[in-house]
Amino acid sequence: MQLPVEKWTGKIREIAIGAVKEEGGSRSRKLVVGGQSALPFLDIDGTIPHPPALGMEVVDVISPDFPALVKQEFDDVLDSAAKRAKKCVESFGADFICLKLEGANPEGSNRSPEEAAVTVKEVLAAVSVPLLIYGCGNEEKDSKVMEAVSYAAKGERCFLGLAENGKYKSIAVASMANGHGLVAFSNLDINLAKQLNILLTDFGVKPENILMDPLMAGIGYGVEYSYSVMERIRLAALMGDSMLQMPMICDVGTAWKARESSVVDPHLGDPKRRGPLWEATTAMAAMTAGADLLIMRHPKSIALVRVSVNNLMKGGV
Repeated sequence: MQLPVEKWTGKIREIAIGAVKEEGGSRSRKLVVGGQSALPFLDIDGTIPHPPALGMEVVDVISPDFPALVKQEFDDVLDSAAKRAKKCVESFGADFICLKLEGANPEGSNRSPEEAAVTVKEVLAAVSVPLLIYGCGNEEKDSKVMEAVSYAAKGERCFLGLAENGKYKSIAVASMANGHGLVAFSNLDINLAKQLNILLTDFGVKPENILMDPLMAGIGYGVEYSYSVMERIRLAALMGDSMLQMPMICDVGTAWKARESSVVDPHLGDPKRRGPLWEATTAMAAMTAGADLLIMRHPKSIALVRVSVNNLMKGGV
């Protein structure tokens, strides 16, 4: 039986993250994502040159509400973000690190932009994989933090986040000033995602310097809606919409916000097994919807997803 083939007119942009020595950086390799001309894993319809990239989250300051099941995997390196990043790469095989500078939050540790820049330099020195660097979410503070971070990581082609509708200019300037890219965040709305990309490109950000984060919800907490929005984005991109052809990134650490992921309940089984499965299942949903990069938390989760990616790229299940 001959399988039906769907041919698309559009193609996802191929984007490189990180810069090697020859390009003025210090990364051991670049991470290339995108470039596909078919829906996820359907290589019968087109080309899928790169598998989804699996990265891990590293926070500069671990908050009291950080998932205990994740935290215990880093008990030996809790004193240093750089050490945790190194463990993510060397022990757990992370393709990239997403460094979140949550300690800069004025309502939290209120770390200075200079302290944030030092943390970035330490992590860059500890690992050789590409970096994504996120601020604390406070617009006023992040404008200063991202400026300092941009200079601290000059030449490394990091991707800075998060740029949002109504508050993207300062982070766009910081990214363009020193050769970085940025992550454009939209809240589960294909029209907002497209509008933000248009605003960024009109502002001067090149399309090849933009990753899209459409917001990924965890299993049981809106994953179906996230999936449908991402699927619509990817379909529109493959049908030729150039403003939606940027690769998508999903932070699947949101899975741990679900109470069911880690609650201790004898009827739900062992949380040490359930939690990683909850995150891994969320990640699989994101990948099949079109995610090109995944930010993950638990080493068992990333190991499970890695096996699935390898099998799917070979045409298995």
